[in-house]
Amino acid sequence: MSQDQTTFRIPVPLRWSDLDAFNHVNNARYLTFLEQARIEWLEGIDEPWVTADAGPVVATATLNFRRPIEYPASILVELFVERIGNSSMVIGHRILADDGSLHCDGNVVMVWIDRLSGKATPLPDAVRRAAQRLQP
Repeated sequence: MSQDQTTFRIPVPLRWSDLDAFNHVNNARYLTFLEQARIEWLEGIDEPWVTADAGPVVATATLNFRRPIEYPASILVELFVERIGNSSMVIGHRILADDGSLHCDGNVVMVWIDRLSGKATPLPDAVRRAAQRLQP
């Protein structure tokens, strides 16, 4: 895991089960790679970001597939925060080859919700502070 001031980066190892019949990473796995990076980033906050009362859901996911990931490959997932709202944030993402070429980019809108009502609830303070550190 590495991080500069505005980008969170993690390497993601490929598994044989990530591949499709064309020896490419299946497009659905890209979402799994992005989820893994988001969880590792949130776990690194070292303060509660999910509780019995509230937690995040993905409201929107946009993926722009730029180039297939062919096995074997080494990839990095980069995250950065595009916007912070009252109960949501837009997390930009890139999936890169180890040579820096772009496989995928886009963003995810995450909304914190009250588990009982299903309605939006304010971002936890720890998440807001961490998100502000990832804004350009």
